[in-house]
Amino acid sequence: MNYLPSLDVVVLVAYLLGIVGIGLWCSRKTAGSEQFMAAGRAIPGWAVGLSIFGTYVSSISFLALPGKALAENWNPFVFSLSIPLATWIAVRWFVPFYRHRRELSAYEHLEQRFGPWARSYAAVCYLLTQIARMAVIMYLLALALAPLTGWSIPSLILLTGGLVIVYTLFGGMEAVIWTDVVQSIVFIVGAAACVVVLFAGMPEGPRQLFEVAARDDKFSLGSYSLKLDQSTFWVVLVYGLTINLQNFGIDQSYVQRYQTADSDAAANRSVWLGALLYLPLSAVLLLIGTGLFAFYTIEPGRLPAGVSISKTPDAVFPYFIAHELPAGFAGLVIASVFAAAQSTISSSINCSATLVLCDFYRRYFRPDAGDRESLAVLRVSTLAFGVIGTVAALAMMQIHSALDVWWKLAGMFSGGMLGLFLLGQLSRRAGSAAAAIGVTLGIAVIAWITLSISLPVLPIQLRSPLHDYLAIVLGTLTVLAVGLFVAAAMDSQK
Repeated sequence: MNYLPSLDVVVLVAYLLGIVGIGLWCSRKTAGSEQFMAAGRAIPGWAVGLSIFGTYVSSISFLALPGKALAENWNPFVFSLSIPLATWIAVRWFVPFYRHRRELSAYEHLEQRFGPWARSYAAVCYLLTQIARMAVIMYLLALALAPLTGWSIPSLILLTGGLVIVYTLFGGMEAVIWTDVVQSIVFIVGAAACVVVLFAGMPEGPRQLFEVAARDDKFSLGSYSLKLDQSTFWVVLVYGLTINLQNFGIDQSYVQRYQTADSDAAANRSVWLGALLYLPLSAVLLLIGTGLFAFYTIEPGRLPAGVSISKTPDAVFPYFIAHELPAGFAGLVIASVFAAAQSTISSSINCSATLVLCDFYRRYFRPDAGDRESLAVLRVSTLAFGVIGTVAALAMMQIHSALDVWWKLAGMFSGGMLGLFLLGQLSRRAGSAAAAIGVTLGIAVIAWITLSISLPVLPIQLRSPLHDYLAIVLGTLTVLAVGLFVAAAMDSQK
């Protein structure tokens, strides 16, 4: 059984106690449901920006991006390259739209535009996506900690879920945002520390890292061919643009943060800060993976049996943390991995609870629910989604690349949400029927692309020839195009 050195234990425990302490400190203000969901709409823009950045980064990014760069190349960085354009669109159109409406649910306006079904559909898609997100995040965090502590992965998943539930349950959105601020700083420092150690560990200096990586084309952004059955540069770029537009345009985790900022200008600045911080950090995380490849290519005997660059890429970085970092650094990096995971999990839990109250409880059961009753629903929902996410994480333990699994699940569960939103914004003629037909066909396209390869009963001629990343792209375009076509056809018949 492996144990962290005393100094690393001190660093890690200090971080964990500090985060829980911040969450409990914020609970003193959580006297009502509005405060629980929107933090009094008085958070400074820079703090909201770091919180948005924390939503981008998770143990999915912190561990899976190095794993992808180590096993393959910098192809995932193309996803980050789409962020500036998506951010500009968000600040120009999305943020003002939501700030003007002041609604805490990102999907309430869909009911006003298309009817109750649209609102419920989008909310359910979001909730399913967050359950999948929490599951993958907690699994990757446990994978990182298991070789350090000797604890089982299920035990670590339960520990992670329990810690996040505690401060989210008591502190609400204010606890989420202020813990995000601390967590963002921690994982930036932790990632930088890993790069420094890797550079210092190369026998011939940092230049050797780049020489070894370049020799094996590890800095490639992927093929520039127009093939649609591979994760080429263009496939990942359009996937990234679609996902980032969906994040900013109709993801509750982002929209709810827009409402916490203390002014419209602060909300706009927060989006730019959060998004553009992720761009260089994702490059640093990929550089860690490339550095691990160079380090263990030069020193192959340092990897034990059972840990392999080709077969278990997600396990190499955790092993490096456990066995190669100096005393104190391991505790810092493990705290960074914790921070990356907890930031996103707490957001998913709080925002899911908000939707349960706004889009289901108040909408269908108790429209006149008082503040005390609403706060009780928020706390029960927070606990419930924390438990559901933890249980789902226990089912995510047998996968090769966690990043691939997350991107596939995100594409499936998010369905045609962005297409529905864009249809409502771009066409005044499209009504409920046009939207419903568009969404139905959009979901069918997503299911066909995502599942057809894994269905042996489907003839090979009917299986999708497209890469999984294109599911959400074509699903979105299908919803929009079909909705516009049906609306025009119905108008012509009047």
